[in-house]
Amino acid sequence: MAITEVPDIVIGRLPIYLRALTLLGEAGHEFTSSQELGQRLGIGSAQIRKDLSHFGEFGKQGTGYEIKYLRDQISKILHVDRDWDVALVGFGDLGQAIAHYAGFIDEGFHIRAIFDNDPAKLGRVVNGKVVRNVSELPETIAKLGIKMAIIATPASVAQEVADKLIKNGVKAILNYAPITLSVPDSVRLQYIDPVVHMQRMTYYLD
Repeated sequence: MAITEVPDIVIGRLPIYLRALTLLGEAGHEFTSSQELGQRLGIGSAQIRKDLSHFGEFGKQGTGYEIKYLRDQISKILHVDRDWDVALVGFGDLGQAIAHYAGFIDEGFHIRAIFDNDPAKLGRVVNGKVVRNVSELPETIAKLGIKMAIIATPASVAQEVADKLIKNGVKAILNYAPITLSVPDSVRLQYIDPVVHMQRMTYYLD
């Protein structure tokens, strides 16, 4: 089955499975089951089996899943069996935290270019990367062949930044700006807005 035919909600669960398998492997486990994964993740075992069935048969009856094999297969499905170069636009407090976050590097996502329009920030060096003016974005993105970007700008300029990134070949955007962006269907877009999640939780609080 082509990846475009797989529901996006299924794709969204694969990284969760991958993380659980990685933790099991690091703990010395060699095999697991959909029941064990389900208990760890709060997801029904039948749902896990159904999700994985979109991509083939990975388990054996009576044995379950070989952790290393399943982890490797999911990595290939998600294309995270390789490193990815990422551009970061916005070097305020949030952007600086993102630039210093080691978790991206640990998972193969390398911030190769950083952009801002504040003269006070331009020229600063972070992990060997110089903060460049946004005006240099087209040339830099093209030169490095970057396909992924993170937007950590104020909401007022986020759409303009997204348009510029897409025009210059970026196909996937992780947006931290508190605004809904308009992008072509060919561009993958994910949002991270802590305020929205906190507002969702306060509904359940007295």
